[in-house]
Amino acid sequence: MDNRTKPDAPSPDPTTLIDPVSLHPRPPFPEQEQDHPGSTEAMRPRPDHGENTYRGHDLLRGRKALVTGGDSGIGRAVCVAFAREGADVVFTHLPEEAAEAEETTRLIRQADRTAVPVPCDLRYEDQCTALVDRTVGELGGIDLLVNNAAYQMAQPDGIEAITTEQFDRVMKTNLYGMFWLTRAALPHMPRGGSVINTASVQGYQPSPHLLDYAMTKSAIISFTHSLAQMLAERGIRANAVAPGPVWTPLIPATMPDPTTFGEQSPLGRPAQPAEMAPAYVFLASSHASYITGEIVNATGGTPLP
Repeated sequence: MDNRTKPDAPSPDPTTLIDPVSLHPRPPFPEQEQDHPGSTEAMRPRPDHGENTYRGHDLLRGRKALVTGGDSGIGRAVCVAFAREGADVVFTHLPEEAAEAEETTRLIRQADRTAVPVPCDLRYEDQCTALVDRTVGELGGIDLLVNNAAYQMAQPDGIEAITTEQFDRVMKTNLYGMFWLTRAALPHMPRGGSVINTASVQGYQPSPHLLDYAMTKSAIISFTHSLAQMLAERGIRANAVAPGPVWTPLIPATMPDPTTFGEQSPLGRPAQPAEMAPAYVFLASSHASYITGEIVNATGGTPLP
């Protein structure tokens, strides 16, 4: 395996019992600060996306998936897992994340599946529409839509520090883009298709320094509940995953002190992206055929509704 894909603390064989507390490194982490959107390569410890450990079981064989924010973090882990389960994947990244996207592309193709990286800024409706058209053209349709991309920027100095520019970017990336993509993708989705959104523990237990980001995550939960009811007659399911703290490039790039990130979790550590991917695979698979309108909480023990 290429050393670039080897995390600092790879997971053990998934067939063995594991201790979820000691499975991955616990804070404090080394001091580190990055410019947005951050770099996986520069993170210490290196995030685990399942590169060395995720084993597919043909749960998504032949599926056509569109994943936003697939260049790094949870999005990369989902792309890797989907590909190893047999899906072809179109995924988005920001233009400045092209190097990160190359690694995701390599991992998908390593699983002998089609990988189509697309630079896309979800704040613009025309780019969202073009993305759906590109996906249909490249893959021949869309079976799975994962609305994962998001923007956050911590503002510990209060609401006065949140500029209109930041507020607009958070809302348009996290909500407008999700709405535009879902609306454009649904006419191409068959019965049995699935929409999976990324919510957050912040949607239920908002942190003051993430006020605007937390607002959008609450809205995503409501959107998911409403969408599931709307699409039930069409045989398309809509669900969401609500992660707790996850060790992704956004953390050193947007948080004031990443050294203690995740220590508030009952497990005492943040999740690695690879630990989120199985929830998305399950919701995308036929095993979840009677599950729609559900929010799967993956918080490391923090209780949510």
